[in-house]
Amino acid sequence: MQTHQFDAIIVGAGGAGLMAALYASKGGANVAVVSKLYPTRSHTGTAQGGIGAALGNHEPDNPLWHAYDTVKGGDYLADQNAAKVLAENAIDAVIELEHMGLPFDRTPEGRISQRRFGGHTSNFGEKPVRRACHAADRTGHMILQTLYQQCIKNEVKFFDEYHVVDVLMNNGACVGVVAVQLGTGELHVFHGKATLFATGGWGKIWQVTSNAHSLTGDGAAITFRRGVPLQDMEFFQFHPTGIYKMGILITEGVRGEGGVLLNRHGERFMEKYAPRIKDLASRDVVSRAIYLEIRDGNGIQGKDYVYLDVRPETVNRYLAEAGETRRVTGEEIEKKLPDILDFCRVYLGVDPVKEPMPIQPTAHYAMGGIPTNVDAEVVIDENWTVLPGMYAAGECACVSCHGANRLGTNSLVDLVVFGRRGGMKIAEYVKHADLIPLPANPTAEIEAEFKRIRSSKGKSKPGELRGIMQKVMMDYVGVFREGAGIQQAIDTVQELRERYQTDLSLDDQGYKFNTDLIETWELGCLLDLAQVTAKSALARTESRGAHSREDFKERDDQNWLVHTLAFSKLAGPYQPGALHLDLNTNKKVDLSLAETDPRFAPKERVY
Repeated sequence: MQTHQFDAIIVGAGGAGLMAALYASKGGANVAVVSKLYPTRSHTGTAQGGIGAALGNHEPDNPLWHAYDTVKGGDYLADQNAAKVLAENAIDAVIELEHMGLPFDRTPEGRISQRRFGGHTSNFGEKPVRRACHAADRTGHMILQTLYQQCIKNEVKFFDEYHVVDVLMNNGACVGVVAVQLGTGELHVFHGKATLFATGGWGKIWQVTSNAHSLTGDGAAITFRRGVPLQDMEFFQFHPTGIYKMGILITEGVRGEGGVLLNRHGERFMEKYAPRIKDLASRDVVSRAIYLEIRDGNGIQGKDYVYLDVRPETVNRYLAEAGETRRVTGEEIEKKLPDILDFCRVYLGVDPVKEPMPIQPTAHYAMGGIPTNVDAEVVIDENWTVLPGMYAAGECACVSCHGANRLGTNSLVDLVVFGRRGGMKIAEYVKHADLIPLPANPTAEIEAEFKRIRSSKGKSKPGELRGIMQKVMMDYVGVFREGAGIQQAIDTVQELRERYQTDLSLDDQGYKFNTDLIETWELGCLLDLAQVTAKSALARTESRGAHSREDFKERDDQNWLVHTLAFSKLAGPYQPGALHLDLNTNKKVDLSLAETDPRFAPKERVY
C-alpha cells in the first residue's frame, strides 16, 4: 500500500472534476485528480449539442427565463435557489470558457453562436429561444480538452487509471479514498482535507443506454455504502433520440437545427403531444411520446423505433409551414452536425442528409445522486447537515437543479457551474481545516472484498448477471413503470445480489489490468444502485418528470412535492446481499428555497 497526501482530492476527471481541480488549485490548494480513465476519455467528451447560457446573442434572453425553464422542465421538483444559481452563473462560466480558449461556433458578428434546444423558451414559456452555445456537435469534447489544458498549466497532479474503490471516514469527516492502480493491481491511499466526487452517472444499469461502459456509478455507490444517503434516485432520464438498438446519442441539436420526429405514416407526431413547441418539448415528454407511438403500432415497419428526419427538404417544408424564412442546406447540416452524420453513416449505414435516422429512447442521465448544497458540499439528512470534507459535483451529485427531469444543455452547465463553486469552496476550506488522521487499516475492508471476488468458485459469470439486471431494469423501470413490474425488478435484482455475493465465477486471477476483477466490482455498484432506483420508484406513487407510473398517472403535488432520501442501514460497505433501505420522504422542497418565485409555482406543463 502506498499513501499520498494532498490538500484536495478530486475523484473523476470529467468536466466537473477538472473545473473543481482548476479552481481549488487557483485558490492555493495542492490538488490531486484521481481517475479510472485518462482524463480526455471522460464522459463529458461525449456531450454534443451545447451548453445553455442566456447570452442573448440572437434574440432577447434572461437568466430568470432560463431558471424558470429549468424548474418547469424538472416538473417543479427542482430547488429554485439551485436553478437560479445554475442560470445566473452559466453566463460567466461560458464566457470564461471562451477566454480559456474554447472554440465556440460564431455568429457573423463574431459572437458565440447559439441554437434552440428542447424546453428552452423566452418570457416564461412564450416561444423557443436560442440558448445553447455550441462548438459544432462536439461541445463537451471541447470543454474537456480546454479544462484539461488549464489544469496542466496550473500544475494539478493527475493519477490516471487509478480506480477509486472506497471512501475513508474518520471522526465524522471524509479523509480520503482508496484506489486500485489498474496497471499493477496495487492499492493506493489518498489522504486529504477535502475530497470531491465527480464520477458521473450509472446508465449501464439499463440495456439500451447512451452511457459508456465505464459509467457504473462508483462514486455514488461507495459513498452510499459509507452512510451517505442518495437523493431522488427514481428519476433517471431517457433521452428520446438514441441510435436504434445501440443507444448512441443523437444530439437534441438535430431538432434544434430543425429536425423532426416521424412515425410509420410519415406524421410529425409531436404535434399531438406538444402542439405549441412540438419536437422541442422536454426530453421526458418526447420519450413518452415515442413509446406511445410505438405501443400504438406506429413504429417504423412495426418495430420499436421511429424516424428523426433532418433532410433539408423535410426541414425546409416544416420551416415554411411555420412561417419562418430560414432555410437549411445539406452543406449547413454537414458543418453543424459532423459527428452525428459520421455516427449514423458508420453504425447504421444511413446518410442523414439523404435518409431519416432510426431512433429510440436511451437511458441517458441521472437526476438523482449524492445530495449537495449549491456549494457542492455533501449533505446527509433532510436538515441539510454538511458532511465535513466531502464534496460532489456533476452527474453523480444531486444539488437538485434538475428536479425530476433535466433540460438539454443543463448537464454541461451543471458541470462547470457547480464544479467551479465546489473548487472555490474547497480552496477556502483547506486553508483552515485540520488534516484528520486516517482510520486504522484503511484498506482492510476493500482488500477483503477483492480477495472474496478473486477467490470465488461459483458458477455465475459477471457478464451474465449484468445482462439480466439490464434487461429487467429496461423492461420494468424504464420510461413507463407500474407497481407490479417494479416489484418484479426489485425481486430479480435482489436475487442477482445474492448470486453476486455467493456464486461468482471469474476467469482472470491476475493483478495487472485485471478488467475481469474490476468489472465484477463495478457490477456490485450497479446492483446497489439498481436496487435503490427501483425501491425509490416503487415508493413514489405519482408520475413526475422522468418517473412515469402507469398505475399513478397524475402528478401529486399535495403529497409528493418532496425529495426522497435513500439510506443504507449496513454497518459495513461490502455486504450487498444484506442491503436494506429506509426511504425518507420528509425532506420538503421549501427547506431549500430561501427565495421562492410565485411565477415558478407548480402548474400543468403545457408545451
